[in-house]
Amino acid sequence: MTAAAHHDYYAGGWLRASGTRLLTALNPYTEQPATLVRESTPEDVDHAVGLARQAFTSWSAMETGMRAEFLQRVASGMRSRAEDLARSISTELGMPIKLCRRIQVELPISTFEQTAALLASYPWSERMGHSLVLREAAGVVAAVSPWNYPLHQIVAKLAPALGAGCTVVLKPSELTPGCALMLAEIFDAAGVPPGVFNLVPGAGAITGEALVSHSGIDVVSFTGSTQVGRHIMTRAAQTIKRVRLELGGKSASVVLRGADLARSVKHAVASCMLNSGQTCSALTRLLVAAEDYDEAIDLARAQLRTLTPGDPLDERTRLGPVISASHRDRIHGYVRRGIDDGAQLLAGGPDSPDLPGHGYFVAPTLLGDVRPDAETAQEEIFGPVLCMLRYRHPDDAADIANHSRYGLAGAVWAGDDREALAFARRLRTGQVDINGAAFNPAAPFGGYKQSGLGRELGRHGLDEFVELKSVQLPQPVN
Repeated sequence: MTAAAHHDYYAGGWLRASGTRLLTALNPYTEQPATLVRESTPEDVDHAVGLARQAFTSWSAMETGMRAEFLQRVASGMRSRAEDLARSISTELGMPIKLCRRIQVELPISTFEQTAALLASYPWSERMGHSLVLREAAGVVAAVSPWNYPLHQIVAKLAPALGAGCTVVLKPSELTPGCALMLAEIFDAAGVPPGVFNLVPGAGAITGEALVSHSGIDVVSFTGSTQVGRHIMTRAAQTIKRVRLELGGKSASVVLRGADLARSVKHAVASCMLNSGQTCSALTRLLVAAEDYDEAIDLARAQLRTLTPGDPLDERTRLGPVISASHRDRIHGYVRRGIDDGAQLLAGGPDSPDLPGHGYFVAPTLLGDVRPDAETAQEEIFGPVLCMLRYRHPDDAADIANHSRYGLAGAVWAGDDREALAFARRLRTGQVDINGAAFNPAAPFGGYKQSGLGRELGRHGLDEFVELKSVQLPQPVN
């Protein structure tokens, strides 16, 4: 077990949190303690916010190129500790180490680098008639990050907020705090001015609540469940804070007739099973034409058999455990209720014997003949459970895909890209991949409906952390 010798980071130094409660992050594979942190109290939060407000004046006034240089230093520091970060995340989260290196660490490093480069071309000012429109830092940001992509979601908030000239108080998830502690060490080594970045570990009910409701916070950026997002909006409304939310999803992959069925099914299974299904944008509903349905089932089953569960730190492992015993039981509950509701268990399930003897594992599960309005087709299960639905014609497929309170992601497969693009325009969701196109970290990421508010990444991620000021200039007299 790693015991944190220092717990809160602000004012450019490590200070012992004043709370008496110790929070233990478990290794979901060994079921043993992995990281220990002391919970930050409301008094600690108040101290950190005050220091962030003090630092805001000079940081926001700093020349943009200097802020970009600090971001580059942090990116370099992360790259030098990439393996440490990957192993920390794999140990606390359970994601296979190969995937951690590529997704959980390399992507956040690139986000820092891309944001630093973007600052030079960002339109900090522009003329509109006789007005000068300025984009200025929005203030002090409360960043509350989740456990499933701990470093990526931290950086998706930190990089644009700091680049825009904001200062930040970060509360990472208490389930995966190790990478946040390392990141604070990297910020410290990079010489980022005191008070610009502040870390207050703790649970949501104590530390998080104190942070998002603090009167000294100007912007709240939260990633997590829709239920908690609603609560944060209510708390932030008391002081009219700007709120940016990235919440749940129940995304559909639609396979139109004439598409490459083998590729589309393989893509959907890989998306759904990534990080043991603990991905908000996972493609958890697979919509296939009735004529192709039986073949799609065979393809999905074959793909699921390639997933090897085991030790996340073993290079051969393809599927790790889920985050906790309670989360495993929650996923199993969804599957059992789905079967009771008429779905067919086609692979996996709660009683699957092909799992390691310890660890919080859920077998990769395939449910067939799921009704569009069933709980398993509507609720975010957040586990390795793929729901297969059949449709009669493309209009039917669009209606099923859009029949959700969420709208975060989606995919469309068709015989040609033009057909896929035309169908993608019909989907009420924040991003859609057509015919297997790759994720683009420079494009805006976020959702429609109850999947959230605002966007992350690229130019649009910066927009979330600036205020607009119109300065009317005297017009010359003719």
